[in-house]
Amino acid sequence: MSAADPPACGSAAPALATCQAGSEDEVLEEELLDGEESRPWTPQEKALHEARLKAKAKRRLRRTSSRDSAREPVPEGGEPGPDPSSPKGKTNDRKSRMGKGRGLPKKGGAGGKGVWGAPGLVYGYQEPDARDPNYDESSQGNTVYATVVPELEEGELEKNVHPMVLEYFEHGDTVEVVELLRELNLGSQKHAVPSLAVALALEGKASHRELTSRLLSDLVGKVMTSEDIARAFDKMLTDLPDLILDTPEAPQMVGQFIARAVADHALPLDFLDRYKGRVDCEHARAALDRAAVLLRIKRDVNRLDNVWGVGGGQRPVKHLIKEMSLLLREYLLSGEVSEAEHCLRELEVPHFHHELVYEAVVMVLESTGEMPVIMMVKLLKVLWETGLVTLDQMNRGFQRVYDELGDISLDVPLAHRILERLVDLCFEEGVITKQLRDTCPARGRKRFVSEGDGGQIKQ
Repeated sequence: MSAADPPACGSAAPALATCQAGSEDEVLEEELLDGEESRPWTPQEKALHEARLKAKAKRRLRRTSSRDSAREPVPEGGEPGPDPSSPKGKTNDRKSRMGKGRGLPKKGGAGGKGVWGAPGLVYGYQEPDARDPNYDESSQGNTVYATVVPELEEGELEKNVHPMVLEYFEHGDTVEVVELLRELNLGSQKHAVPSLAVALALEGKASHRELTSRLLSDLVGKVMTSEDIARAFDKMLTDLPDLILDTPEAPQMVGQFIARAVADHALPLDFLDRYKGRVDCEHARAALDRAAVLLRIKRDVNRLDNVWGVGGGQRPVKHLIKEMSLLLREYLLSGEVSEAEHCLRELEVPHFHHELVYEAVVMVLESTGEMPVIMMVKLLKVLWETGLVTLDQMNRGFQRVYDELGDISLDVPLAHRILERLVDLCFEEGVITKQLRDTCPARGRKRFVSEGDGGQIKQ
């Protein structure tokens, strides 16, 4: 380019001037150095010379270095220059050293320091991070704490349910049993509860079987379903050969349980239809036939309430009196104390045993001979020793006879003498207390003038 031509760019002239000035300085330094090599240097001149060399190396580095160059020029005869990647080598570099920008807005107009984003930008829901220092557990909604109860195994279930059923036979409250079962995690073992309850009822009394039928009806819909009850009876029909070893009447009883459960809607109505033509065990067939017969007879009745008979506490008083009187008459004929004791237990009316004592004493007063007195004393002694008749029931029975002895004497003139004989024998055998013997009424006799009463007749 000639001196007359105008510059191609406005910035080219200053750059060219800077470059020419740098070349002139280098030429001048080289001339000075060539002229000074022939004489010795003083320490001041030597330090000035080294400073010049360093300045020369820096000028060369600035001219040759660029952002795209990976070369690292080393100065001639001086210390190596600073690393371009180090902060010292980027003193005037405007590029961010952290790789995150300088806080300036983006080209799209969003972001930047203190900026949430572009106008109108809607952010989606983000799950809270528990590792966030500002994470607040209480603000994340309602926290539910649940106690996990492990599922009971077969052995643990029997250990928990067995005493529960026995206690239920005492109080008869199905609500309490339902609440206790809800506290247990039965899981897949729900069918074991009805099976265990029926097995215990087979070995118990008629009232226990009635309570068990009520329990099965109340469990459905609260703790288990009708299919769970059906599964329990399936297992019992399979185990009948083992059940009859302890309870020979097990097939008939299981059939009655099935009929009552179907009538109470505790079992599906098609339960018996599932076994048609599929039963090989004769005991299971007998149980299903018994259930079918009961349902056929009671097809017009919603509930088979009397399938186990009427409970002792629900029986009429006249019926109980008749049963006890029959029991005592059979005992006087047979003399079997164990049979009389068994029949009294079957009545299941321990609160009414004073009636048995009353009927026994009256029957002795109305009979003739010494044998009825001896037999009744023997029976009362056995009932007293076994605890079947308590002290209170024994005292109440004798006291009722004492109170009605005046009316009884109208029909039985010798009632006082026979009663005294019976009371003395019972006291000797330890059946009654001394206080009860002393309160026995005694009938006075007439005494005449010859006995020294002054001619008066006393009653």
